[in-house]
Amino acid sequence: MMWRAVARSLAACLVSLPFVLTAGAPDADAEPYVCNPFARNCADTSVVGAQVPGDTHITGNGIERTLDCNNGTLLVFGTGNQINALGSCWAVTVQGSSNLIVADNVVNDITVYGFDQTVFYKSGEPFVLDRGRELGMANRVDRVAA
Repeated sequence: MMWRAVARSLAACLVSLPFVLTAGAPDADAEPYVCNPFARNCADTSVVGAQVPGDTHITGNGIERTLDCNNGTLLVFGTGNQINALGSCWAVTVQGSSNLIVADNVVNDITVYGFDQTVFYKSGEPFVLDRGRELGMANRVDRVAA
């Protein structure tokens, strides 16, 4: 009697297992989930925050520039740069020393490496990651009046 109950349970598991394994699997040619264009975290194989068309890279020393972020990421590398970012930036990343960045709006995050960096933003609630401060360096990241 016991063998019959065990055999029935085992047979039921073996029959239902293929259905359970394929129930939630997407088709191989399925389109990725279309997300909010400002969220930039769609379900695809790219890295969130990876360079996309529209990201702005500024590399150098002593550069003074006013630009439109155009919902991209602003990346500034160097020393003594003064950047005024108009519009909305997805993120701002600064590396080097003595850079001054003023952004109208930052959506996702502000990441600061190095020392004596100043990043001001007028609106948004970005996550602030100050890697320089973690290492004992003085940086300034603040919200300012619009």
